[in-house]
Amino acid sequence: MQAPRTIEGVNLLALRSHNTALVLDLLRTAGADGISRLELAERTALTPQAVSKITARLRADGLATEAGRRASTGGKPRTVLRLVPEAGHAVGVHLDRDELRAVRVDLTGTVVAERRRAVDLGEGAEAVVETLAREVKGLIGGGPADGELGMGIALPGPLDHAHGVLHRVTGFPEWDGFPLRDALERRLGVPVVVDKDTNAAALGLAVAGEAGSFAYLHLGTGLGAGLVIGGTVHRGTRTGAGEFGHQVVQLDGPPCGCGDRGCVEALCLDAVGRGDLAGAARVLGVGAGNLVALLDVDLVLLGGRTVTAAPEEFVRGVSAVLGDRARRAGEEAVPVRVASGGVAEGAAQLVLGPVFGRTDG
Repeated sequence: MQAPRTIEGVNLLALRSHNTALVLDLLRTAGADGISRLELAERTALTPQAVSKITARLRADGLATEAGRRASTGGKPRTVLRLVPEAGHAVGVHLDRDELRAVRVDLTGTVVAERRRAVDLGEGAEAVVETLAREVKGLIGGGPADGELGMGIALPGPLDHAHGVLHRVTGFPEWDGFPLRDALERRLGVPVVVDKDTNAAALGLAVAGEAGSFAYLHLGTGLGAGLVIGGTVHRGTRTGAGEFGHQVVQLDGPPCGCGDRGCVEALCLDAVGRGDLAGAARVLGVGAGNLVALLDVDLVLLGGRTVTAAPEEFVRGVSAVLGDRARRAGEEAVPVRVASGGVAEGAAQLVLGPVFGRTDG
């Protein structure tokens, strides 16, 4: 059995919020069975006094509660604490080129409400934002409520994650420079985090337990990648990492919306449009092989509506290309499988992540 992970804490008042996040994360991962204060101190390397103060605050705020008592090896039974999932909520939105899906999740990431509707990014930023704000207000009951931590929104890139500003979304130049975060915060009155759809999905997968370094490849209305390196989402200095779909693999190939020719995205979407899913899977495999060779990731995960409509076809096709490359190199092939979870759920983790000490949220 693998030994529990030790999370280092620091007994300094200036880092109280950091230590609180460590405790909250352990309460979350302990689930309904809960965890004792002594175990919290052992796992965080905080003093028992520091843990007692933190858990007292969490109980006063309604974030933690008793979950019973556990037999002790000596002395009186230990009180066990658990997280109160319904004490806080976050909204996650996947805004695609033709559809939005919004979810409201509790502190454990469990979806408690969901809305979906068709949209068209070509209608322009203001019209789409008004629709989006209306859907989110309906999701949370008309307006900000107690315990509403904020909203994460994920959409096709490129964009500026730090400032919540969109760049030239492929095929929709009118969104270039639009301050999406500020526009939504004004309308909703809650903090908003903006990220690429692939980054959000990758974050959600990492939070859900996907370990190590992996690439999440999303094939839907476009094609992109989310990269997790050493457990952390890799966005790049300018949030430009993961523009996977616009690597050129055929110099004289079909034109792409980005302005180049023969991009993996253009070739994949062209094959899908012809009904040649096996061909699309092979092209996706070529792009995945380039990514694996460049970053040496441990795992390739596939997602997006096109993949989920024919998961076995895409896993088989991508695996075949990666397997051929590995055999030629005398190496073991990187595994390929369909990702669990969706982009909207990952977008909610953009808000929840920092609550539990995930700095890449």
